[in-house]
Amino acid sequence: IIDCGGVGYLVGISLNTYSALSTQSGEVKLHTVQIIREDSHQLYGFASKDERELFVLLTSVSGIGPNTARVILSQYNTQELGSILSLGQVDALKAVKGIGLKTAQRIILELKGKLKLDDTDLNSQALGNSSAATTSKTSEEAISALKMLGYPEAAAQKTVRTLISTSPLLSVEDIIKQALKLL
Repeated sequence: IIDCGGVGYLVGISLNTYSALSTQSGEVKLHTVQIIREDSHQLYGFASKDERELFVLLTSVSGIGPNTARVILSQYNTQELGSILSLGQVDALKAVKGIGLKTAQRIILELKGKLKLDDTDLNSQALGNSSAATTSKTSEEAISALKMLGYPEAAAQKTVRTLISTSPLLSVEDIIKQALKLL
């Protein structure tokens, strides 16, 4: 609930926005989108303009509502989602709860051309493409191992992605060791 001029507003946020807000104290600024339906008015808040723009793009896809878009943005940050969309990684989108094969394909098809990345995103994406296959294989192996150990897939994916984003040169064994400490 956000207090604005003495009026409280219920605002839906992604887990990534929640993480960003939990590190801040005092007043915070959210970029919002208002969804107006016959029976409800809903507010969705985002820590960055990029996340808000991705939310708007996702909700423009047929079959993707605001809650599904929020779940997608909870699982992937803006850079990861931009990379997934530009590389056409259907399996990564299928890993999101509520997204099947056809919906994942539709999201990629409809948003691939609409995605606008700034220069820093393009540079990181160009650097990432050269090692994307290696990193992808490493992360898949680590996630698979964590699932075999009984950890939920979503938790394993988020932990492995976090570890790889901070230290992309970690071996599968090191990723698993560090992930076990975090989970």
